[in-house]
Amino acid sequence: MSFAGDVKTELCRTPLSRRCCAQAEAYGTLLYCNTFQSGEARIVTENEAFAQRLPVLFKKAFKLTFDRLPQRGGKQVFSITSPEKLAVIYQSFGTDPGALALHVNFAVLEESCCRASFLRGAFLAGGSVTDPQKGYHLELATSHHSVSREVLALMRELDQEPKSAQRKGNTVIYFKQSEKIEDFLTCIGAPLSAMEVMNAKLERDLRGKVNRRVNCDAANLDKAVEAAMAQVEAIRRLEREGKLITLPDKLREVAALRLAHPEDTLAQLAQRCDPPITKSALNHRLRKLVELGRE
Repeated sequence: MSFAGDVKTELCRTPLSRRCCAQAEAYGTLLYCNTFQSGEARIVTENEAFAQRLPVLFKKAFKLTFDRLPQRGGKQVFSITSPEKLAVIYQSFGTDPGALALHVNFAVLEESCCRASFLRGAFLAGGSVTDPQKGYHLELATSHHSVSREVLALMRELDQEPKSAQRKGNTVIYFKQSEKIEDFLTCIGAPLSAMEVMNAKLERDLRGKVNRRVNCDAANLDKAVEAAMAQVEAIRRLEREGKLITLPDKLREVAALRLAHPEDTLAQLAQRCDPPITKSALNHRLRKLVELGRE
C-alpha cells in the first residue's frame, strides 16, 4: 500500500462517536468526492478502509444507506440517487439542491472537532500525499471552486497556510513543506503518519549532513595528500642538489621524517620528532623546506 493509503487507513480508525463530527466528515467527503449534485452523490475510492467506513459514516450522520454499493474488484463506487435521501443530506447542511454552485456552510463547522472531521473527510475523498522518502507534497482537489476557496479560508483560521492552484478543471489546495504536512495530518487525526513524515525528514537531513561531512573530509584529505607530495618533491630536490645537508638540524630531521612517512598527517609527524613538537611548528618547518626547494 502507498503512503497515502496508509494515511487514509489510519484516519479511518478514528471513532465515529459524535453525530455532529460524523456529519462534518460526511460533508467534507461529499464536497470533495467524485460527484455531488442535485441528482446524485457518488463516492469513488480504492482504499479498503475508507470503503468500509463510508456506510457506517452515512448511517451515523444521516441515518441513510447507499443506493449503490461496490462490486468486487477495482475501484469501489458508492452512490445515492434517491431524491428523498439527497433531500435529507442537503437539508442537513442547509444547502439548496438547485444552487448553481456549492458553498461551505460554516454554521455546521462551529466546533473545532467538527472542523477537523470536515478536513478529514475532504482528505479521504479528494486528498493525496506523496511518500516522504521521495518528497513532500499533500493536496486536496475538488471541482467546486467556491468550496476550495472557502476551505482555504477555513484552514487559515486553523493556522494552516496552504497554497492554491488550478489543475485540469480542479482547484487544488496543497502543502510543500514537511512541517505543514505534519501539522495538517496531526490536525485531521493521523499523528502516526505525521511522525513518519518527521522521521523521513530527519533521516534526509542526517544523510545530507553525513554526505557533506564525507565530501569535506575527502576534500581535506586530497589537500593533505597534495601538500605531502609537494613537500616530498621539494625535499628530494634539495637532496639531489646537495643542499639538504647544509640545512639546520631541525629542518633535516623533519625532511627525513617526511621522506620516511609520506602518508602521515601533520599531527602524526609532529609526534615522531625528538622531542615531539606542535603541528604549527612542524607546518612552519615543512613550509620552509618547500620554499627552499622552489628556490
